[in-house]
Order: sequence, then C-alpha cells, then structure tokens
Amino acid sequence: MEIGKLKESVLKRSVIKQLNVRRPEISTGPGIGEDCATMAVGEDEEIVLSTDPITGTASDIGELAVTISVNDLASAGAEPIGILLTVLLTPRIREAKLKAIMEQVNNACKRYNVQVMGGHTEVTEAVTQPLISVTAVGKVKKGKMVSTGGAKPGMDIVITKWIGLEGTSIIAKDHESELLQRLPQTLIDTAKGFDQYLSVLPESRIAVAHGVAAMHDITEGGIFGALWEMGEASGVGLDVDLKAIPVKQETIEVCEFFGINPYELISSGSMLIATDDGNGLVRKLSEAGVASAIIGKSNSSNDKRIINGDEVRFLEPPKSDALYSVHV
Repeated sequence: MEIGKLKESVLKRSVIKQLNVRRPEISTGPGIGEDCATMAVGEDEEIVLSTDPITGTASDIGELAVTISVNDLASAGAEPIGILLTVLLTPRIREAKLKAIMEQVNNACKRYNVQVMGGHTEVTEAVTQPLISVTAVGKVKKGKMVSTGGAKPGMDIVITKWIGLEGTSIIAKDHESELLQRLPQTLIDTAKGFDQYLSVLPESRIAVAHGVAAMHDITEGGIFGALWEMGEASGVGLDVDLKAIPVKQETIEVCEFFGINPYELISSGSMLIATDDGNGLVRKLSEAGVASAIIGKSNSSNDKRIINGDEVRFLEPPKSDALYSVHV
C-alpha cells in the first residue's frame, strides 16, 4: 500500500466496516474525518485509561492488542468500555492482511463487549512490521479503583493461572520450525494454544467481588518484574516461594530451548493479587474454573525475596523481557 494515511475507500471497507460492537456510553465513534470520540458515564463513576503497543510479535496482533489493553483495565477493577487504535503498517502489507487484523480486533471486542471508539491508520516506512498501539477506556465506581500499590504487610500474594503464557505462545508461533528440531509437534501446538488463556477479566471480577488490596497483570519482565513492581509501588517487602509459582511444562521446554528464564518472560494471562484472604480467593477462583495459588506474603521490610529451598535471592528492578532475547 502507499505510504501515508489510508485511502478513504480502504479505510471504509477494511477498517471501519469490520467494527460493529456498540456501547451505549459512546455517542460518537469512528468515522471519516473524526478525530475524537465522546463518552458519557454516571455521576458516581470514574474513567480509567490505559495505553499499550504490541511490539514483540506480528502474530495475531489484532487479538493481542485488545486483550492486553483490556487486561490493564481489569487489573484496576474497571469495566472495559472502548479502545482507540493507532495502526501503523508497512508499505509491503496487503490490504487483505489489514482486513484480517481488524477482524481480529473486532472479534476480541465482541468477546469483551468493548467498542472501537476511533483511532488512526497509516502506512509508513518507520515500522518493519504492523504495529498497533491501543488506548483503552473503562469505568469504575468512584473510590473503587484497584491499584498496583495497595498491598499492605501481612497480605497473601496470589497468582492466577500460569506464568509465561503469552511469551510461550508467541515463541511457539514465531519460531515453530526451530522448536521442531528438538520438541514434538504436539507440545508446540499446545504452547501455541496458550493464547486462549490471555484474558484476566474473569479473575479480576471474582477478585474485586471477594476483596483485594492490589492487582497487577504480569506483562513485560515476567513474574519477577511484576513482583518487584507491586512491592515497590506498595512500599512493602515480599517473601515468595519459587516452587509455588505455577508454570506449564511447555513453557519450561520452550524456554530451555532458547536458554531464557521463564520467570522473566512476558506473562499476560496471569494476574498478581494481594489480599487478606488468599485461601478464600483461591477457593472462589477454583469454583469459577480459574487456577490460582498463594505464592508468598508481603512484609514490612524493603526486601523482595525469592526463596527456593535453602537458597534466597533478592529481586532487582525489571530488565528487558526474555522474549526479546529470542528475537535477536
């Protein structure tokens, strides 16, 4: 396609026409020449905003872009309402690929009942693969937003599902031929399918209803990065049992193949939660079919410790995600 803003005909048939989710709060949505959206919420509600790009992969980026952004809102205890998309395309992309991306976006929007409010589409040589940046908009009752920094000393630290889900799925899709040199097709297919677990909306709703002090979706930097961020934001120390952190065997195999640390691998689909009643929350999640585990406790120190039997290591600030080592 030609460099610059998309032609109006392409914008209509391959972008706007693919988007059919509507929310009652949004009175002005995407349209030709429209740069702004309008949204109304009740007097006792607050708007929650989040923004994220998808840069680590070109696979299923329409799906990932929506899911990851909705997860940010879910981590704040907010109800997702809409998203604004910035879609940057290479000159080499075909319109059919653009249409497929937007169909992925719309399918994810249907799943989460989220409307595309507007955005921007452009063809540019500044990117080497399609890039989507999303601003997500949600609402929450006044004073009810859950922060990353709400943990207090003595709370249980709960994790949902398994670490490394997103990173494992991305690597399995983008590097399937390399993995097949050592790993069976069945394992790789299972790993690719981990993208079915990437939404944290179900556990967010259960956790908010149960009562939590802090939530944080585990993204870049993996579980080690998320633990550091929660501890730092909350001003608490952490004692975490490494062996209690749930991880799939497929993730271990994929990470061993590329020599990367699964605990530092992007882990969307897994939520980190601080609560006074970890056992009760784990029970509620289990009743809803969501796997979870208590992995440690917060304390009044400044130390963020990972305990593995007799060995203890102290967490450091997050560094570059392990995923990027695979893409080198």
